[in-house]
Amino acid sequence: MKTSGMRISLIVLALGLAFAAFGYAASADGGKAVAEAAQAAGAPAGPWWMWPAVLLVFCFVLGIVAVLAGVGGGVLYVPLVSGFFPFHLDFVRGAGLLVALAGSLAAGPGLLKRNLASFRLALPVALIASACSIVGAMIGLALPTNYVQICLGILILFIAVLLLVSKNSANPTVTKQDALSMALGMNGAYYDPGTCETVEWKTHRTVLGLLLFIVIGVMAGMFGLGAGWANVPVLNLLMGAPLKVAVGTSKFLLAITDTSAAWIYLNKGCVIPLMAIPSVVGLMLGSFVGVKLLARAKPKFIRYMVIGVMLLAGYKALEKGLGW
Repeated sequence: MKTSGMRISLIVLALGLAFAAFGYAASADGGKAVAEAAQAAGAPAGPWWMWPAVLLVFCFVLGIVAVLAGVGGGVLYVPLVSGFFPFHLDFVRGAGLLVALAGSLAAGPGLLKRNLASFRLALPVALIASACSIVGAMIGLALPTNYVQICLGILILFIAVLLLVSKNSANPTVTKQDALSMALGMNGAYYDPGTCETVEWKTHRTVLGLLLFIVIGVMAGMFGLGAGWANVPVLNLLMGAPLKVAVGTSKFLLAITDTSAAWIYLNKGCVIPLMAIPSVVGLMLGSFVGVKLLARAKPKFIRYMVIGVMLLAGYKALEKGLGW
């Protein structure tokens, strides 16, 4: 009952924000901002509500696919919306950070309650990644858009290949915890209902892992992507955290990392409410439907379909950046 109540509350809150945003557009310049953003890119003219409505439907489908494929919505949102919608990349990146942030905030409390996200593992990493995401956001807004678009295309193609070849380990073997990991308390235990046992874990290679999170933070801020695609392999394969803890901690991390970068985009005026709100609402509602369909779907097929879509989105980003 608590889970159902929480979901209903989230839906009501999201819909309330959506109606507030639509009211803002009707009374001020919100609708004009979206229309002008689209028309500036050569899109046909239309009523102010057309593009928010299209984004809402698109992100609803995207939320379903993201859950079925086991990837975060942010990593799909930015390349697909920037590649197939007539919006400036800066606006898309600002909305993309809020999309990733919304999913993280919705999942974070439950993960912490079940010990599937670790404060001690997350906080040192979050301190580094969030500071670097601010730097990344400033770099991304300072560079010419076509340069960022080219880098985004290369990154998305790399992520698609990484998803294709990576094989996560459910419970990596850590023979000895290093001194830094012990000092930071990067260990813990959680109850696994699947095996009905308590799993104890610890980490190693902490210095290398923290150095990699510098790069992850910069990329998250620069491209407006949720960094779950990079967080999980580093925490799981490199540092030795169990896959469930790596996924849960990564989800919690996004709430800190993306918030830092999002403030830069908000301060620069790169977040248009009538782009961000329909995107967040659509993705959240789609995620709820995706969870219901997960038991019946074939995740392997969906995963390969998403990889194919990301390859196409990476190509589209390169095409825009290089002016082909």
